[in-house]
Parts: sequence; structure tokens; C-alpha cells
Amino acid sequence: MRAITMAALLCLAASAPHAQEADARAQAELTPALKSESLVFNGITRTKDGRLFSPFQRQQKDKGIQLGEWIDGKPQAYPDTAWNSWKTGDDPAKAFVGANAIRIGPDGDLWVVDKGAAELGGTPLPGGPKLVQIDLATNAVRKVHPLGGATTDKSFIDDFRFNGRKVYLTDAGQPGIIVLDLDDGSLRRVLDGHPSTVAQRPLTGENKVLLSEKEKPIAIHADQLEVSPDGKWFYYQACTGPLYRIETKWLDDKGASEQERGRHVALFAATVSTGGTAIDGDGNIYASDTDNLRILKFAPDGTQSTLVQDPRLVWVDAMWIDEEGGLWIPAAQMNRSKAMNGGTGKIVFPTTVYRMAIGAKPVRN
Repeated sequence: MRAITMAALLCLAASAPHAQEADARAQAELTPALKSESLVFNGITRTKDGRLFSPFQRQQKDKGIQLGEWIDGKPQAYPDTAWNSWKTGDDPAKAFVGANAIRIGPDGDLWVVDKGAAELGGTPLPGGPKLVQIDLATNAVRKVHPLGGATTDKSFIDDFRFNGRKVYLTDAGQPGIIVLDLDDGSLRRVLDGHPSTVAQRPLTGENKVLLSEKEKPIAIHADQLEVSPDGKWFYYQACTGPLYRIETKWLDDKGASEQERGRHVALFAATVSTGGTAIDGDGNIYASDTDNLRILKFAPDGTQSTLVQDPRLVWVDAMWIDEEGGLWIPAAQMNRSKAMNGGTGKIVFPTTVYRMAIGAKPVRN
């Protein structure tokens, strides 16, 4: 796609003839699948044989699990209690300090990003930022991939995707993309400070500007990301959009200058404040709209439609498409948490993960 202007994108979004209105049949298929009466999660992933995992966000200092497996409808600390028991003063390299995103990798392992800071916007602890690889057959950590070589005291490692033996990670604090080579463990920062990785406006949820616990507007830079099924395209955005794309070859090329790389970035779609995304096997991207409580669907050509709109979809975060064509939808309510609501928690329990049959094929790059 050739580069297009922001004005054109906004015009396109506004003119889509009520593609924003939810389909009644789709609403009926929005089925509660998991609930918690006390825990706050911001993602979901599912193995081929049906095991379910979520990252959990602590609401009290040094208390609560950070990674759990849903067993009989209730989350249990995973892979064990020790990895979930980090408290201030403990070794940040050997436990979850701030687990933020998870997914089943193409190798079948469970992978977890730890931002290395206990609070939103906090300074990462030495040894804290890491990508943890867990063997699901033994339920034990297989390897820890340190990310400190590519982070700063402002970094907030947010989310990640695979492309062969490369892992792309977003830094939402120090705007940029990190490329991890799994073969040699090398780390590189790309699109560092590029306008496409920088939030251009404050974060909003339910049409309200979100405030930190210090009552300052929140800016979350490079956040959501997806890789096309064929591995050719890398899609990414700040939490407030819009969505950009670049060919993955420009991320992987160690010899390319940042100036050259930046020339290959193009606007793709007029996304808005977004909690999470997913991509299916046909290249359709699903992105939540945290203001209008809906999930938008963007075709590979950028065409926008609304998959579902429902008042229960408060801050939908990282979604997952299963092998049966079901979209797992965590209504995380993160905008109502203390960290995003000026220090006052207004989450309405139970928190819920929904599932919706969409008939899509999953991507397992």
C-alpha cells in the first residue's frame, strides 16, 4: 500500500457506512467463557489442546499472581508459586516483576514478556526486562532471554510477535521496536523514536482521558503489533493509533540505516485508542476500540468494518484466535484500574473473557 495521509484515513473511517454498528447475530455469539471475582487480566492465550493462560495485573503492591493457567475456571499460579511471588527487594531476573503479555509461540512453548517494573511507567529494575520461555510439557522455565541490552530507564516492554527465529517487541516507554534474534541472542532497536512509534495524543477509555496515579495524562507509545501470515508485513501502532506497517525485511536488515528504514513506513488504517489486537490466517486484523466498546476488523487492503459492539467490552486487551475459529476476548477494564484512573480503582467484578465464533484461521508464525 502506498503511503496515505492521516486526513484520508480519518475520512475513510468516518465514511464507512455504519460499519461501526454491531451485528445482532454477532452480539448473540459473544459468550462469557472465563470469569474472575477478584483478579484483573490483560490477555489470553490458548494451546492447541485447550489449555488457557492469562497475564494478571497486580492491584496491590507485592501481592497477587502475574501469570496463571485457568484450571476448572479458576487461575492458578504458573509455572509455579516462586515465579509469581516477586516482591520489592527480590532478584528481578528470577521471577515476574511485571508480566505484561503472553502467547503460545510457533514452537508450542508459552512465552511471557516481563517489563521488569512493578508499576505502569516505573523504571525497569536491572535484570528485570526479559522474555521468559516456558516448556508446557514439563511446566518449567526453559530459558530466560534478557532484554536489558536494548532497554533504558524509560523502557516499558509491552508486547511481542514471532517471525521465524526473530521476535519483535514494542517499547511503549522509550518509543521503538526491539528485534531479538533467537539464534544468537542479539538485540537491536529499530524505528527508535520514529513518529510512527510515538503516541500523538493522550490515552482514552470510555471516552475519558486516562490519568496515572499521579493524575497525569497517560501516553503509551509503541504497543500493539502483528505479523502477516506470510511473514512479509509488520503492523504496529502506539496505543492511540493509527496503525502503520513496514515490510519485515526492513526490520531484519542490520545494514539498513534508520533513515532508510523510516522511508518504508506507511500508514495502514485509522485505528483509535486500542487495548489489544489479533490477526487471522487471511491477514484480517482485529483491533479493540476502547472508547466505543467494540472490535474493529481491518481487511488486508485496509477496509474497515465492525465485528461486534457491546457495552460489556470494556477495554478489550490482547485477543487470541483458536484452532476452532473462535476469538477469545478479554474485557480487561484496564482503564478503570488505579494505574489508569488517577489512583482510584473502579473495576466492576467479575472480570470476564468472552469467546466469539468468527470462523477464522489462526496464525502461528
